[in-house]
Amino acid sequence: MELNRYIDHTLLSASATEAEILTLCQEALKYNFYSVCINSCYVPLAKQALGKSDVKVCTVIGFPLGAMSTEAKVFEAKKAIEQGASEIDMVMNIGRLKSKNHVAVLKDISDVKRAIGLIPLKVILEISELSKNEIVKACEICIDARADFVKTSTGFSKSGATLTAVKIMRKTVKDQLKIKASGGIRDAETALKYIEVGVDRIGSSSGVAMMANQTSTSSY
Repeated sequence: MELNRYIDHTLLSASATEAEILTLCQEALKYNFYSVCINSCYVPLAKQALGKSDVKVCTVIGFPLGAMSTEAKVFEAKKAIEQGASEIDMVMNIGRLKSKNHVAVLKDISDVKRAIGLIPLKVILEISELSKNEIVKACEICIDARADFVKTSTGFSKSGATLTAVKIMRKTVKDQLKIKASGGIRDAETALKYIEVGVDRIGSSSGVAMMANQTSTSSY
């Protein structure tokens, strides 16, 4: 099992510098991570740094709150793809979900998916803000909206991924959507536990550390 191919190598800090983004890309090339996950202003820089490599450029939209207009999310997503992004991670409108305005949540995701076509869309649920029933409902909406992934967390809320939430997500989406776990996954052993319960992608800023300690885990 190639752990590196599960990893979206992530740097989403508001203070991330151009030099740090370039370092992130160099690390992704060295370890052949699946993608780099960055804020959208850095998409052109990352695209140039990664060149013709297999490492994809993933970017976030509506990040980290998910509370802006659908039109703003659509514009941001389309612009990011124009500039070289090959995957989009969007934040669900959490307040609308908690208001039980499921029609608005569905439209928010559907409009972005329609705008980006075949580009993979991962919808961030922010599980730390949701009850079990809300996680289930959020997953059902993502299926209806034809998203490609459900994702646990932004990494900017009070907590990140949990195995319990991922199991709920997997039970709900079955094989209809993929799952990305992110937020607080910092070592190879933890990453493997998530993969064992059905995660298809790991979002982490600790990918290099995971590669360094993988030799101590025989599962690789």
